[in-house]
Amino acid sequence: MHARLAKLIRDVPDFPRKGIVFKDVTPLLANPAGLALAIELMANPFRNERIDVVVGPESRGFIFGTAVATALSAGFVPVRKPGKLPYQTRSMEYALEYGTDQLHVHVDAVKPGMRVLLVDDLLATGGTLAASIALLGPNGLGATIVGASVLIELEFLKGRAALNGVHTESILRY
Repeated sequence: MHARLAKLIRDVPDFPRKGIVFKDVTPLLANPAGLALAIELMANPFRNERIDVVVGPESRGFIFGTAVATALSAGFVPVRKPGKLPYQTRSMEYALEYGTDQLHVHVDAVKPGMRVLLVDDLLATGGTLAASIALLGPNGLGATIVGASVLIELEFLKGRAALNGVHTESILRY
């Protein structure tokens, strides 16, 4: 199963800058069977966890997150870049493997105690998911972070360490 998905991931060298090999998921997204399999594999480990909302960071987290939310009969909350959300937000700056950025979430996006699953396409250095945990978790909006599910993990970047023990599942590991 995993080999079928791996064949649908395209390596793009030197994107977004020289020395980075970008894992392009657009061929997988265009393949109905591949996309369905990816969503099932990402959702399955959390089926019995009573997830209230799935949170997906911009932008590919929206794609995978909404599909996983549907598979788990949960709601979806977007975490966005600065200036994209129309209501009051909380924000967090975080490090990327090639710079820094900010994430924002509506102040009322989750309520204290809600059970949250984080979903994204890629776990690299862990900065995006760690910032999402900080925004939404006990020291942020008060949600319970049940886990994180990603399609691809770049293990050599050791991004899991940034997630402070949050249960993390990845489908493809490089």
